[in-house]
Amino acid sequence: MSAIPAELNIGASPWRRALPALLLLWATLLLLYRDTAVAMVQIWMRSDTFAHAFLVPPISLWLSWRKRDLLARLTPRPQPWLLLPMAAIGVLWLLGELVAVNAATQFALVALLVLAVPAVLGLAVARELMFPLGFMFFAVPIGEFMTPSMISWTADATIMALRWSGIPVYREGMSFVIPSGSWSVVEACSGVRYLIASFMVGTLFAYLNYRSTKRRLVFVGVSILVPIVANWMRAYMIVMLGHLSGNTIAVGVDHLIYGWVFFGVVIMIMFLIGARWAEPDEPVVASKARLPCGIAPAGSTTVAWTGIVLAVALVGLLPQLAAWGLQRAESGAAAPQLVLPQRLGDWHAESAPRAAWRPRLINASVEAQQTYALDGRVVGVHIAYFRDQGADSKLVSSRNVLVESQNGDWNQVAGGTHRLHTADSIIDLRTAELLGVWRPGAANRPALIVWRSYWVDGSFVAGDAAAKLRGALARLRGRGDDGAWVVLFADGGSVAESNAALSAFATSNLGLLESLLRQTRDAR
Repeated sequence: MSAIPAELNIGASPWRRALPALLLLWATLLLLYRDTAVAMVQIWMRSDTFAHAFLVPPISLWLSWRKRDLLARLTPRPQPWLLLPMAAIGVLWLLGELVAVNAATQFALVALLVLAVPAVLGLAVARELMFPLGFMFFAVPIGEFMTPSMISWTADATIMALRWSGIPVYREGMSFVIPSGSWSVVEACSGVRYLIASFMVGTLFAYLNYRSTKRRLVFVGVSILVPIVANWMRAYMIVMLGHLSGNTIAVGVDHLIYGWVFFGVVIMIMFLIGARWAEPDEPVVASKARLPCGIAPAGSTTVAWTGIVLAVALVGLLPQLAAWGLQRAESGAAAPQLVLPQRLGDWHAESAPRAAWRPRLINASVEAQQTYALDGRVVGVHIAYFRDQGADSKLVSSRNVLVESQNGDWNQVAGGTHRLHTADSIIDLRTAELLGVWRPGAANRPALIVWRSYWVDGSFVAGDAAAKLRGALARLRGRGDDGAWVVLFADGGSVAESNAALSAFATSNLGLLESLLRQTRDAR
């Protein structure tokens, strides 16, 4: 390590004033956004998918410490114009807080901590710390939205490989049957945790071992592709081990152990191959101190740092005050009351439901289900109403599903969209086909066609993002955070008959259901 002149030592002025200012700002932001920070850490603690995030802060600090020779040659200068992007990040946090999107609020918190560095220390310092600062975003627990797609890919790849191996397969959704037994591809089989862990470690490996941007990007791309393909191979191997052993191995806890061992071996091989093209670090060459353009002369930097710390703290405080004001205005609302009527237009309620099925909706404020009939057509209605939404109770959530993956009674085998034309509007709905298990003595296998939509701020919305955005705008307008799942389902025999029944019911009665939901919202 080359010697550093005393006047450029990172412990000397002006660093002696800049570092405490940065630490004070970080502490202030963490205090203001403590609920968001605590929620993020709680996810790290309870989720195996994001347990690696505990390593992100110390790794970022270590990567920054490795740059200390270069940093010592720079003069920190505050950049007050960065208050503008920080204010925009504060608005992002507010929108995420209004609709309980943890990923948005937690991303915003990390972004504020990252932007605090160039705001206090300047762009030249931030440029040298670009990777350590960017690495901090791996602390944000995001990525589980990929689970449904990766479950589907894993099931497709596994079944294709089994058929190539000469094993007959009968598939229903994410479940399949082979001669030796039944298997299901569930959340733990998706490979999301392998992908996220590999992406983080692969990015770190590429940064530490390569200087070429091209090589770094190629290796990061490989670290994304390898765990996806490796997970397909892992799923296929586990099914084959179970099949060939008569289901005596690769089941139960062995299933998970073999998976992690296989993943570890694959990642080790990936690193060993990647190390063959490693590039040595560039030597640190002693140079004169670089004095980047700043906003204040050397004698006034203490005043500038004090001002920017106060300004950033104010920027961080404003979204908190806005969220607090909206929550205070909405507080005191009574618990919603929702009862489906005995008649909807010409449709009358039946005394007992035809299908023993309910969607899994977590912590709704109130739920109601009723079955209606008209001229031999039967349609079920399930409404889950949400009010005072939070992390554990929200309208749009990956935990809210029609059928959970480990449900032993029902299996979702298809999905899609449907556009319904009514007299007053055009409504987009999501569709699904569900199959139930055979029951001894039953004449037919249970089957359902399901249509569903969100109801937010007086309108039906099909998409998750559109529902979130509409909910945020409703809260900003002072209309509260009320919303509902509206689910229609029919078991009329064939798919065509069920769709015809749902279309007839929805065309006649969605307007009546919307009026019922408005009454529930207005009776706050």
